Amino acid sequence: MLAATPLGDSRDASPRLVEALGRADVVAAEDTRRMRALAAALGVTVTGRIVSHYDAVEVARIPALLAAIRGGATVLVVTDAGMPAVSDPGFRLVAACVQEGLRVTCLPGPSAVTTALAVSGLPSDRFCFEGFAPRRGGPRRRWLAGLAGEGRTCVFFESPHRLAATLTDAAEVLGADRAAAVCRELTKTYEEVRRGGLGALAQWAADGVRGEVTVVLSGAPPAGPPDVADLVDEVAERVTAGQRLKEAVADVATAHGVAKRDLYQAAVDNP
Repeated sequence: MLAATPLGDSRDASPRLVEALGRADVVAAEDTRRMRALAAALGVTVTGRIVSHYDAVEVARIPALLAAIRGGATVLVVTDAGMPAVSDPGFRLVAACVQEGLRVTCLPGPSAVTTALAVSGLPSDRFCFEGFAPRRGGPRRRWLAGLAGEGRTCVFFESPHRLAATLTDAAEVLGADRAAAVCRELTKTYEEVRRGGLGALAQWAADGVRGEVTVVLSGAPPAGPPDVADLVDEVAERVTAGQRLKEAVADVATAHGVAKRDLYQAAVDNP
């Protein structure tokens, strides 16, 4: 059983999470100390066995957790904050359960991804999630270049210590005016959402940022139709191959979304 935990405010915990913490036979927690602190804040006594379940030990924990599930035990997987398996431990265990035909359930709740998207003010009808940005400059810039033509809003996590460098790279690769939002300490006392162009956000972050950070990046603007003059060579190639001029113009114009009349005139003027 996966269960979302509050991003910062324990009052966001669902009644089902409270019940599950108190009744699970095994609680697999990304950080056992944080889990105990959350349980205390919720007034829950955890009676089940508590095991650590962070990135470095996730694979090693799977056999024992699977054995417990096969034996009829309820295994509850929680992370420090948000939804397990979303850039947090949990996915590998779920995949192993699915492979064995073991039942997997989820107690829905807080997620930094959808929370940041909702408050960003950027389009949310279509979006993608990229996990954490690459740590090093070269791979990070190549990753950003891959987002240059992405039309969907993009959400990703970043360390506060690397945020300024990432935003600076983003402004250089994607353009200083590309809209974004930096969401810091969501649901916590010092929650802050900064919105603006990447260039301005990079300047703001240069002074240092603290806390958990989620970045929301606007999608690339839709590309307009090409200039008809740039399509004349394609028409000429079709004509050379034996196609009639009008047919070649019609096919090329339809493929690129330009007016047939304009492309025909350009082809005639530039034989």
